[in-house]
Amino acid sequence: MGVTVVFLIAPVALTLVASFAGDWTGVFPQQLGTLDNWLHVLGLQESVGAQRALGSATIDLPGGYSVTIMGASLVFSLGVALFGVLINLVVGVPIAYAVTRYDFPGVGWLNTAAVLPLVPGVILGIAFLRTYPGLPSAAALVIGYSLLKIPYMILAVQSSFESMDLRQLEESARSLGASWPRTFLTVIVPNAKRGILSGAIVCWTLAAAEFNFSYMVYSRGPRPFSIFLYNNITNSSILQTAAAVSLYFLIVAGVTVALQATGQRGFSIGGVR
Repeated sequence: MGVTVVFLIAPVALTLVASFAGDWTGVFPQQLGTLDNWLHVLGLQESVGAQRALGSATIDLPGGYSVTIMGASLVFSLGVALFGVLINLVVGVPIAYAVTRYDFPGVGWLNTAAVLPLVPGVILGIAFLRTYPGLPSAAALVIGYSLLKIPYMILAVQSSFESMDLRQLEESARSLGASWPRTFLTVIVPNAKRGILSGAIVCWTLAAAEFNFSYMVYSRGPRPFSIFLYNNITNSSILQTAAAVSLYFLIVAGVTVALQATGQRGFSIGGVR
């Protein structure tokens, strides 16, 4: 337990503490209590390198009104990563079910192809640029994230399906008069909720931090969060870098809690707890 705390938690805790420091010249951060680093990365403080902050975006509304969104890169990245996860769910869960439940010619090849990484992010980004040069950045990022991360969803959900007696569950539900779609959605899927939630969390976390593909296809508008992290890690001071990385840690923790809460609440409606 102690080794786990030191190896996994201590670096995160030290990074978070450093984000509130005014100086770090020794072993530990010094002059704690300042918010300058956070104000810088959030774009709330005018300073050298402010273009590396999360920034803001203005949306024009009907009637001559407009709304300014602070932290536009954060909102943008949350959205595209979540849309990528939704695609992973719609495509990945049926694939994991099919390769686990049924035995048909080529099932082994399909299983292998489904869980192997497609291509490196750089290669996929170049392919997108050459094949779909006019595709908006948001659409390209959503599609690319879903293609790159779907093996993680399939592996996580497949492990849950393999621990279940799918045939018995289906036969029991069908004997009670449930149709196959209802059996799948209200019996099979709720029983695999742990794998589905794990896959969603892993896919979102990896998509939000996907740099290679994001760097290749991003053109204009709010920056993906991975590019924000890159800019702050390579061009900022170590304390501002700590604030940017801490922001990522907090976002991952928040999204993980939100996905778990949403999944638990959703799976308890009409399904199996």
